[in-house]
Amino acid sequence: FKGDDTCEYLLSSGRFLGEKVWQPHSCMMHKYKNSEAKNCLIDKHIAFLGDSRIRQLFYSFIKIINPQVKEEGNKHGNIPFEDKSASIKVDFLWYPEVNGSMRQRIKSWTEGSVAKPHIIVAGAATWSIKIHNGSNEALTQYKINITSIAPLLEKLAKSSDVYWVLQDPVYEDMLSESRKMITNEKIDAYNEAAVRILNSSSRNSKAKVKLFSVSKLIAQETMMKSSDGLHLPESSRDTNAMILMNVYCNKIMKPIDGSCCQPQPPLTLIQKLAFCFFTVSIIGYLIISLIHRNNYRKNKSCTDLEIGEEKKPAINAPNVSTLEMLLHCFCKLGLIMTYFYLCDRANLFMKENKFYTHSSFFIPIIYILVLGVFYTENTKETKLLNREQTDEWKGWMQLVILIYHISGASTFLPVYMHIRVLVAAYLFQTGYGHFSYFWIKGDFGVYRVCQVLFRLNFLVVVLCVVMDRPYQFYYFVPLVTVWFMVIYATLAVWPQIVQKKANGNCLWHAGLLLKLICLLACIYFLSYSQGAFEKIFSFWPLSKCFELNGNVYEWWFRWKLDRYVVFHGMLFAFIYLALQKHQMISEGKGDPLFSSRVSNVLLFISIVSFLTYSIWASSCKNKTECNELHPSVSVVQILAFILIRNIPGYVRSVYSSFFAWFGKISLELFICQYHIWLAADTKGILVLIPGYPMFNVIVSTFIFVCVAHEISQITNDLAQIVVPKDSSTLLKRLLCVAGCFSALLLFSAMQEQSRH
Repeated sequence: FKGDDTCEYLLSSGRFLGEKVWQPHSCMMHKYKNSEAKNCLIDKHIAFLGDSRIRQLFYSFIKIINPQVKEEGNKHGNIPFEDKSASIKVDFLWYPEVNGSMRQRIKSWTEGSVAKPHIIVAGAATWSIKIHNGSNEALTQYKINITSIAPLLEKLAKSSDVYWVLQDPVYEDMLSESRKMITNEKIDAYNEAAVRILNSSSRNSKAKVKLFSVSKLIAQETMMKSSDGLHLPESSRDTNAMILMNVYCNKIMKPIDGSCCQPQPPLTLIQKLAFCFFTVSIIGYLIISLIHRNNYRKNKSCTDLEIGEEKKPAINAPNVSTLEMLLHCFCKLGLIMTYFYLCDRANLFMKENKFYTHSSFFIPIIYILVLGVFYTENTKETKLLNREQTDEWKGWMQLVILIYHISGASTFLPVYMHIRVLVAAYLFQTGYGHFSYFWIKGDFGVYRVCQVLFRLNFLVVVLCVVMDRPYQFYYFVPLVTVWFMVIYATLAVWPQIVQKKANGNCLWHAGLLLKLICLLACIYFLSYSQGAFEKIFSFWPLSKCFELNGNVYEWWFRWKLDRYVVFHGMLFAFIYLALQKHQMISEGKGDPLFSSRVSNVLLFISIVSFLTYSIWASSCKNKTECNELHPSVSVVQILAFILIRNIPGYVRSVYSSFFAWFGKISLELFICQYHIWLAADTKGILVLIPGYPMFNVIVSTFIFVCVAHEISQITNDLAQIVVPKDSSTLLKRLLCVAGCFSALLLFSAMQEQSRH
């Protein structure tokens, strides 16, 4: 750990991921689009001074602003570029040697007679080596000239960003005869002189000329692909230009996936209040623990000498234990949230870009599959989609999704389409599980609703406060929350139709189907009426929950992507429970779900359907087109999996306890990964141990899983306290929660006002 100056790392160190992806040491690079580059450089003047190598860098830089630019113009002359739409001016100034002419140009900017550029990129040496045939006198003169230029560059660095580009190595075997005197030994000597002189001149100065030395590392890996042994291949100079753009623009544009050169964000008012709350909780818990222990010692059971009986300490145990449990939960949560903040908001730990390879995704998948099969046990019950089986299903899906995220597999379309089915399967289980509960139990009480909403949303609300992120940022929780309320509203509104009532009259089944048809019609209407959808969720305070980047488009896109699958889950639950009621399926241990003939036919159809969907998903060429079809066809693979998993009696009677354990904390795993396993809000990877990728993944994964498990325990404990069964107490707690949310909305509005 050398401090939090990631700009220095970006300019000086890094490595290649694969052949073309450059990974700076400790931080993440953003790939700027031309629109972003224009927004960053608006009204700016950039000057490139140097030889043909600097001219290459100049062209790569302006191609980020305007990709249509062609490399035309006098090779040994000045080349201007201007983007009038953003008032950006970029000039290449031909100065192949560090001499009096270059000094005069730089001096003119310091004297104020000419408008000075906002960014200056300079560098030269190979021409001096070539013209003077690599003589030592030329090196001596170079040192004299750069010594005279250094104070002028330092003066400019006080108001402009000044970069001195060190010379890249050459590929000596490919050099032409006229360039044979340009050797790597000579280049190293010139670089050493430049580094020594520029560093010494800025030693006692706050302003500093930044040394662009990372280009040397890039050239060492790619120079053999050069066309002439002297100039970098196009991909390498594009990387250098993108590094320059990150150095200057990251602190202005603040891209999520560009952590290099970004300062640590200041604490917001809400974050400060959260910090105070957790600090008070920790202190309060410690004080109560000490008092409780002292009272325990003083009032320890003792024998009364007169009557020979034990005296019990008269302590109001329930009140003390409830308060202590509450403070204990917030104490642990406070320490965990501190870790979250340090990992993904403070510039303490390193972050790296993701890089996808087939092996980085499929090898871990095979590994966890073997582990899952190894931990096979018998289920307590053999019903279709029993509790152990649904936990197992959630568990392996969550592990696959985690591997998908950390490996960056979203860039590989076939994997992306299959992961979309796993997300849809979670929502299918939401529809199936909540419909089954309300249909069988008929419990539409406030207690049930509050319990579900608390367990779903507690962690996300805390993270919104601590990490300063909008609720919609954790898109999956808003999704399952809204769908739970839709299921509740569908079944709870008049007439309330539940299994007990429907058993007395078959017409109630028709009534429920009519409700489901109305729900399907509403879903269909909203999916094709973006305006109506946005109006519903744009009303305050709903807009505070569902807006992201100032609009609800992201929420509409996420909702639309799996719009039918919850309905499919509800319909499947209704059909299954009806078949079960009429004893049309066999759920005994070892028995097939249907008769042998029907089971075999359904099993064959399911396997064919499963494979057909996989073939279609693997042949996808366009993500947008496949996403349009996904809501209608994802249910095919989900139903096929359910039937394959449940029709054979033996398969239905066993489950993987390994996957089921992860399934019980799947929601916490999904949310926690955003900040303490991945980094930069899922755009990168958290690096706790630099230089050892495999060891880093093992350590960060262990901590991540432990934290997710602990948060699951904390949520369960707090749910018992915050959402009690007693109606009057629950009403008081709800009023307190409403007050807290009102305060959060008020503070949030104050923050927004102060930002603007």
